[in-house]
This record gives sequence, structure tokens and C-alpha cells, in this order.
Amino acid sequence: MTQPGRGLHGQAVEEIGRRIIRGDYPPGSVLYPEKLEAELGVSKTVVREALRVLASKGLIESRQKRGTTIRLRVHWNLLDSDLLRWQGSSAPTEGFLEDLAEVRAIVEPAGARLAATRRTESDLTAMRQALDAMAAAGADTEAMVDADLAFHRALLDAAHNELLSRMEVVIEAGLGIRDRIVHGAQHFSDSVPVHQDLLRAVEAGDPDAAVAAVESLLAQASQDLVAVQSQDEAGDDAVDSAPEETP
Repeated sequence: MTQPGRGLHGQAVEEIGRRIIRGDYPPGSVLYPEKLEAELGVSKTVVREALRVLASKGLIESRQKRGTTIRLRVHWNLLDSDLLRWQGSSAPTEGFLEDLAEVRAIVEPAGARLAATRRTESDLTAMRQALDAMAAAGADTEAMVDADLAFHRALLDAAHNELLSRMEVVIEAGLGIRDRIVHGAQHFSDSVPVHQDLLRAVEAGDPDAAVAAVESLLAQASQDLVAVQSQDEAGDDAVDSAPEETP
């Protein structure tokens, strides 16, 4: 079971949802509530409510005579915050990471352009505080991730577009996954300077400079991720090519 602070219902949603995302239950397969009750050690009511939540996310459907089945991925609510988090925490595929990077490349430059012309002093204060936290995080991965997420959340909020702010669920998923991979590997460029450039552009009310700073930031983020992935692949190749020990 996961997420112990969320209660039995929340834990059941988490566990079953992660299993579906991981592919433990392929599309079309049947979920048996009685089996889930025994595996998770929860009541019939808890499982029933968990399945109801997962159905609302498009992961499953229940029909008479067919029972509860896993739906095709095309029906999943991929922008749901839980689905994004589950996909990111379960060894995200290269395709998923690329999709998130493309969405960030579309949304964040536009958000930065608007932020440069609409930001308020409170927006700037939020960005400055997040940047200070990034600088103070050092090698603390979780502190760095939290500060980075706070900065980008403040940037989108500074655009003062309610719908654009709601895109934070996708931005934070992509950013959080990337940060944990890169910072967890302790292999990354110093991201504070490029964030400082972005803050200065927004402070100056320069939309073009803000867009350029975001694009530089995204390029650096991509390069760091590629470097870590190449490092991991090199390590795997080294293990595969190592001579077997003779008994």
C-alpha cells in the first residue's frame, strides 16, 4: 500500500491506479473486487469507492455480465493530476517524457510572455522567494524540486490567465519527473542563473527576453536529462558486457 496519510480509500485508489498505469492489468482484463479486497486488506465498501474514482478518471468501466474491465489508454483522462503523477513515478517511458517536454515548450514561453506584461509585485515576490529557495537547496533533491515547482507555478500565475494557471498540473508533472531524475542522479547544470535571467526579464517587463530565457531554461533541462539517460545507458552496457565470474 502507498500514501499512508491518505486513508484506506485513498490508499486503495493509489495502489490500484498505479497497477493499471504500470500495465499490471492490460486493457480488457477484468478486475475482481473480492480479490482486491483480500490483496489490499480493505472492505468491500473501500474497494467499491476506489473503483468508482478510477472509473471517473477513465481507467475502468463496469458493465453487467462483463464486470469491471480496464479501458484502452485512449479513454484515460491523461491530464488528471493523479494519472500524471502515477505515470511519472512508475519508470516513465521516453515517449511520455517527450510529450511532457513538448507541452512545456508550448505553454511556458507563452506564459512567460504574458507574465512579463501582467506581473504584479506579489507575483515577483513569489518568484524571488522560490529562486532563493532554489539557491539554498544545494544537493537536497526534494528541496530543489519543491523550489523549482514553486518558481514555475508562480510564473504561470503571473500571466493572470485562469486557464493557463490550470496547466500547472501538466507543467509540474513534467518538471517534477525531470527534476527527480536529474537531481537524484546528482548530474545537472546550475539552474539558478537561467532562472535569474527569466526573473529579470519578467521584472523588466520584457516579453521577448522572457521567452528567450524560458527557451534557454528548457534547453538546459533537456540537455541535463539526456546526459543522465546516456549515463544510465552506459552503466547498463557496462554491466551487460562485464565478464562472468567463474565459480
